[in-house]
Amino acid sequence: MKLYTYFRSSAAYRVRIALNLKGIDAELVPVHLLKDGGEQFGPAYDALNPQHLVPLLEHDGMALGQSLAIIEYLDETHPQQPLLPPDARGRARVRALSQAIACDIHPIDNLRVLKYLSDKLDVSLDQKGAWYRHWVALGLEALERQVSRDRETGSFCHGDTPTMADCCLVPQLYNARRFDCDLAPYPTLTAIASRCEALPAFDAASPDKQPDAR
Repeated sequence: MKLYTYFRSSAAYRVRIALNLKGIDAELVPVHLLKDGGEQFGPAYDALNPQHLVPLLEHDGMALGQSLAIIEYLDETHPQQPLLPPDARGRARVRALSQAIACDIHPIDNLRVLKYLSDKLDVSLDQKGAWYRHWVALGLEALERQVSRDRETGSFCHGDTPTMADCCLVPQLYNARRFDCDLAPYPTLTAIASRCEALPAFDAASPDKQPDAR
């Protein structure tokens, strides 16, 4: 099993966490998203993934993109340490929390969007930062309200064991800190993230622990 990854990619970070939680020893293949104009646009990676995004999982002759699809595939093929609850209601809630991050917050603020703002629209560095912080705050405010009120919330986003939602939350908050977002208004989310980051599976997946971070 191979995971094509980039150390600062939130989406790849999610999958690294999932692999670690499940104890799956996958080969990590770095794809530098900035070097030489972006290695994701090179012919070798283009042949694997026409979307030119990371992560990408290679397994049993299949090349699978999209982090949430990868995590669910891992959950179905490696059922130990499940990342989705056993009940339909719980699975739906975890998927909804995950998608609130992966589909509503992250895509507006990912690398290719930020590069388009600066490279094509001539947006200043300050304006780009303001763009990022606006959309992250909008998304995290709603997520904080939901998680803080839901009875299903436990030590983690859902119950007392990490799920796919936690795999999404921690990378998003990591990136928010990089862009100087004020996380004080989100005490429930930051407390959950702190509990996650204390676990070896999350710590080992962190960007600064990756070989391509050096």
